Amino acid sequence: MKKKILAIICFSIVITSCSEDKDIILNPVAITLNFNHSWNGTEITNADFGQLKFTNENDQILSIERLRYVVSEVSLTHESGEVTILDDYNLVDLTNNEGMSFRTSEGILPGEYNAVTFRFGLKRADNTDGAYPDLNTANFNVPAPLGGGYHFMQFDGKYINTASVEAPFNYHVISAIDPTNVNDAVDTSFTLNLGAVTIGSNTNITIQMDVSEWFKNPNTWDLNEYDTNLMGNYDVQLLMNQNGSSVFDLVSITQ
Repeated sequence: MKKKILAIICFSIVITSCSEDKDIILNPVAITLNFNHSWNGTEITNADFGQLKFTNENDQILSIERLRYVVSEVSLTHESGEVTILDDYNLVDLTNNEGMSFRTSEGILPGEYNAVTFRFGLKRADNTDGAYPDLNTANFNVPAPLGGGYHFMQFDGKYINTASVEAPFNYHVISAIDPTNVNDAVDTSFTLNLGAVTIGSNTNITIQMDVSEWFKNPNTWDLNEYDTNLMGNYDVQLLMNQNGSSVFDLVSITQ
């Protein structure tokens, strides 16, 4: 887990018990986010990679060869209205079974929160070249002609094309860039609201990515039309952003 605290709007709270005349001090705690993956409700692990065993909404048979993505900016809204924003980020790499679970920076007070959110990708202001050395090492960079910064997701595989042969696809999500004007980019990262949560001393939040949703909602994906060279396609990046809205779901919260 990589940690940078952007803002911590929290302090130890002292609650006085009138009956016992004792102070109860609530110290900030960390929470753990766990990520798992499925295809239309069936669990996926990297043991499933390299097999033509998945069928997308367009009835195309495909395999998964690589799947990794960045999540960042965990945010919690307390019932009092105060917001805690943690500038943590994490590379979830199902390919190598790394980063599947990460613990946030300490700085969250136990209590009732009306909302917990996280960002898929990196917001535009943070998505700059050289900002994340570990992502450089992981070759997660976006080339300068396509705006620089970092990928949000690299999802690669093969599919059976109209000629009935295997062909590659590279479903790579970045900011929507017009290659003729890389300074005019649309931030296609997005936040996911997981709803209300009670934060205790050892809170685990499990989140699931339904990989099939990248191909179907609201845009039914035809891999024969959109398979490779998608990073520089401004309109296609906007379609990916739209399909991402239904990809993640809250599975469970345990204490």
